[in-house]
Amino acid sequence: MNGDLRKVLVIAYYFPPMGLSGVQRTAKFVKYLPQYGWKPTVLTVTPTGYYAVDQSLLEEVEETHPRIVRADSLDANRLFKGKSVIRMPSERMRKLLQFAGDTFFFPDTKIGWRSKAVKVASSVLRQESFDLIFATAPPQTDFLVGEALKKRFKIPLVLDYRDAWLDYPFKYYPTPLHRYLHYQMEKRVLRSADRIVVTLRSVKESLLKHYLALNFHDIVIIPQGYDQDDLARDAGTRPASRRKMIISHAGTFYAGRNPVVFLHALAGLFQDAPHLRGRMEVHFLGNARDEDRHLVSKLGLQNDVAFLGYLSHKECVRHLAQSDLLWFVLDNNYQSPGKLYEYIGTRKPILGSVVDGHLKQLILESGAGVCVPPTDLEAHESALRNLFEQYERGPLKQIPAEFSGRYDRVMLTGELAKQFESLMDIDKNALQKMEEEAA
Repeated sequence: MNGDLRKVLVIAYYFPPMGLSGVQRTAKFVKYLPQYGWKPTVLTVTPTGYYAVDQSLLEEVEETHPRIVRADSLDANRLFKGKSVIRMPSERMRKLLQFAGDTFFFPDTKIGWRSKAVKVASSVLRQESFDLIFATAPPQTDFLVGEALKKRFKIPLVLDYRDAWLDYPFKYYPTPLHRYLHYQMEKRVLRSADRIVVTLRSVKESLLKHYLALNFHDIVIIPQGYDQDDLARDAGTRPASRRKMIISHAGTFYAGRNPVVFLHALAGLFQDAPHLRGRMEVHFLGNARDEDRHLVSKLGLQNDVAFLGYLSHKECVRHLAQSDLLWFVLDNNYQSPGKLYEYIGTRKPILGSVVDGHLKQLILESGAGVCVPPTDLEAHESALRNLFEQYERGPLKQIPAEFSGRYDRVMLTGELAKQFESLMDIDKNALQKMEEEAA
């Protein structure tokens, strides 16, 4: 059947064996596209130092036999050899690095990958025929690579926004000129795209507001999701020996996505109700910052909070599925963290520290979610107390399978394949029209 598959070149700087959430969406698309008649070739960066490595995720993707080609990059991570793991910087250092990156690099610090990526991809595209190019960002450098290849080889280009570009909440613009240059760059890239995919309605609305040449049907929403394969049959089985309520959070903390209010609320709850100490425990899955460890010690929560470190993706999902309650935090509406959809896939109840908007609506619509404002200490403490009391009376309410099924990666990849196919139909119609005019 391979001879019948259409070919798509996937441009993704972030790809396994890199870990963390940024690689999941692309890796799962690559895994499932062959089921819908598309054979992916992945263009990514040569393995280098990164904050997490997940070799098992690469092995999972390789089971579907995609071709993976790699290009070197002239970015700071070249200082780290091979697949070494870089220590997470402190929040202060992270902000300094971001300031430098946002001030001196356009569109981002991965721009040193562009020329080498275009060169390697051009060699591949000259050797064989491809039907489509799919570029996913961040980093936005991926879009520049796709734009250059579209211009050179006249192949349909699909852009995948995992996060917003111009309105990304953590993007720093030192001057109005910086923002204007990003605006012009994004406008140019969008002009080259045949289809635009976003994860959130708010990102679609932002693009339509800023770039009037776009129309509603140019942009398609395909949300984040979860992979049922990551959930073993017994993944959600609670260990019989457990006598504590386990609250888990997966992912990296930074800036407006941190545990400060949550931890103060937990400490306040134990102070007001000492009998609860030892009956509930918080697990943080992922790379931990020193400031978070220090805060746990300062609040006297060393025996109540466990930092489990970075786990492979499947290990992480399994741990989430065996927890009693999952905590999610985000203070904006321009991001769509994949972890929330992994939470939904486990069908476990969710405590969301979120602002009003689509993510709050999603959590509440799940049928097993409670939401509190991210900065409201009393609301956090009250929610934790109420959820524990419900837990004591019996298992907490689960997310219905009908709801979680909307975000299955297999189905979402099918939606992406439909967009690919629609562009092939357009190409056929254009070719037929040209032939008719020539006749």
